[in-house]
Amino acid sequence: MHERMFHHVLVPADGSEASVAAAHLGFRMARNCEANVELIYVVDALLCEELRRYDHRELEEIRAELAEQGERTLRVLAEEAERMGLKVVTSVRRGDPFEEIVAHARETQCDLIVMGHVGRRPRAQVLLGSVAERVLEFAPCPVMVVKHAETDAPAHRVA
Repeated sequence: MHERMFHHVLVPADGSEASVAAAHLGFRMARNCEANVELIYVVDALLCEELRRYDHRELEEIRAELAEQGERTLRVLAEEAERMGLKVVTSVRRGDPFEEIVAHARETQCDLIVMGHVGRRPRAQVLLGSVAERVLEFAPCPVMVVKHAETDAPAHRVA
């Protein structure tokens, strides 16, 4: 009899190709470890403010649209995970993505976070550090950052 390495895997998803690739790897890891999966989508407060600058809708309407987008993203990913035989819980939160991911990991006692390297944060935020870098720094558990071939590929490859 072997001891399971991970019991509760947190997979943040923002709908980007990198986060979907990370989710697929997280699902495989969870299946191999017989772990449960927690999917989270964060309605990014900074992104809402940026969108509001170029959109005449009210901030709450923008937040609601992004939350709906998040629910759709999580529903698709949850269906994939369930087809693999995994137990899945989904959550949509609002705020700073790194803070919400770290808080959620603490609250739900996750023992692994699997996330994409590049997400959908506005370019100005890169100067302050990526979401993945900040999660790595503050998470209460190990973090696996998944590089996605399309989004993290160098400009040219050597054969």
